[in-house]
Amino acid sequence: MKSIVIADDHEVVRSGLRAIVETRSNWIVSGEATNGEQAVALALETRPDTVIVDYSMPLMNGLEVSRRLKALHVRTEVLILTMHENEELLTEAILVGVRGFLFKSDARNHLISAIEALLDGRPYFTGLLLEKLLHDYQLNKQNKSAMLLTSREQSVVQLIAEGHTNRSISTILKLSVKTVETHRASAIRKLGMSSTAELVRYAIRKRLVAP
Repeated sequence: MKSIVIADDHEVVRSGLRAIVETRSNWIVSGEATNGEQAVALALETRPDTVIVDYSMPLMNGLEVSRRLKALHVRTEVLILTMHENEELLTEAILVGVRGFLFKSDARNHLISAIEALLDGRPYFTGLLLEKLLHDYQLNKQNKSAMLLTSREQSVVQLIAEGHTNRSISTILKLSVKTVETHRASAIRKLGMSSTAELVRYAIRKRLVAP
């Protein structure tokens, strides 16, 4: 029996994904999460074979969920779902080692195949951007890696865009306020920005939060 965790902040989406997964008699949904933190906690608790996670979720997006699980040495495959055909998003997913990436518009026809591939140790990506992105990745991996925000910086940026104060972020991430301020300043510097408003626009553009 293969276990799967589903993480999406919309109940109708979770229900639809569960219905597809449960067409396979040897697969079971071991838990559902409504935000990224819950997804990580469920993965730690149930140790599923696969985590299906929406890219755009509160508190922690799908990319950060993947980073966190790798950092915690949780041996589970991550399948990121998104409704946005965003080249930068897919590039970042590949750079952090995500092996499954599926557009939500393809889920009905490709979800089973994607999960089967991941369970078999094979990557699964769909979308017209894939061939070009893989080519760009091989050519520009070093440069693109240098441009990425760290895991903590990205978490701070997402929470800022969600309207949290430095003190609130420090509580959520279990960091000191000074450390949050340092991550905030570092993100602004790396992105060549000068204000919180620019960070919020960046987060929206990168689909870290809904516009």
